[in-house]
Amino acid sequence: MKLKYALMAAALTLSVSAMAQTKWDLPAAYPASNFHTENLVQFAKDVDKATGGKLKITVHANASLFKAPEIKRAVQQGQAQIGEILLVNYQNEWQIFGADGLPFLADSYDESMKLYKAQKPLLEKKLAEQGMMLLYTVAWPPQGIYTKRTLNSAADMKGLKWRAYSPATARIAELVGAQPVTVQAAELSQAMATGVVDSYMSSGSTGYDTKTYEHIKNWYDTQAWLPKNAVLVNRAAFDALDKPTQAAVLKAGAEAETRGWAASKAENTRTVNLLKQNGMNIITPSPQLKADMKKVGDTMLKEWLEKAGPEGQALVDAYRK
Repeated sequence: MKLKYALMAAALTLSVSAMAQTKWDLPAAYPASNFHTENLVQFAKDVDKATGGKLKITVHANASLFKAPEIKRAVQQGQAQIGEILLVNYQNEWQIFGADGLPFLADSYDESMKLYKAQKPLLEKKLAEQGMMLLYTVAWPPQGIYTKRTLNSAADMKGLKWRAYSPATARIAELVGAQPVTVQAAELSQAMATGVVDSYMSSGSTGYDTKTYEHIKNWYDTQAWLPKNAVLVNRAAFDALDKPTQAAVLKAGAEAETRGWAASKAENTRTVNLLKQNGMNIITPSPQLKADMKKVGDTMLKEWLEKAGPEGQALVDAYRK
């Protein structure tokens, strides 16, 4: 009889804890082996541990739950409670999202963090209006040019089949006379293998993830910009959590941001070395190519400020203080 009651009590305890448990889905666009995704998985583990299993977050890597362009809307509409996006992908929706994709505006980790601090209050306000909150961001390593060609100047880029993943990367192609082709990260390897693209701008991390060295042999280390991934939370889903769980999510998010930026720096060194080991030529751009690309950056900043208006000007002024 005692055993029967003990079993009933155990079953009741299990059912209560199951009822109390909340499950969140976290769609991400990059492979499980990417440092951003590994950081998300650690974040989910930290939340699980801090809440004693009350909040379980499942990371869905490599665009397996939602494709990259769909993730923001999925979080906004509550189809996913939390998700990771690349901010520059949403520049057409609101120019401030694209600030960290402007070539040579912020071209180092320190400058990128400075730009983030200027951008953050604007991001928080906009996302709050859209029923979301910004949990944390992590910068990608600096962007360089992958190409089969030898580039001495921007004129050598004319006619390249150029992978575009954001409005800014598409505009670079137009300004140098390349042909922009929209390709998301999850489809990049196939696009190179089938000749859909023969060049693109990205970090050493993306180049290594996608085995770009199997198709393209030159990477020009232009250190053009450091775009950021942002982790967004559906506000209603967050508000539905009890206070200790909310605090755990915020703390784990803050730790993920610090850890992620440090991981990005380490990843930059690691993946550029791995590209080299796999036969990639890591090339310092010529003074002419640097000057030409700087001109592209100046043009794009001017255009961006015209579209972004006083809000954009205030952001750039705050960053340049």
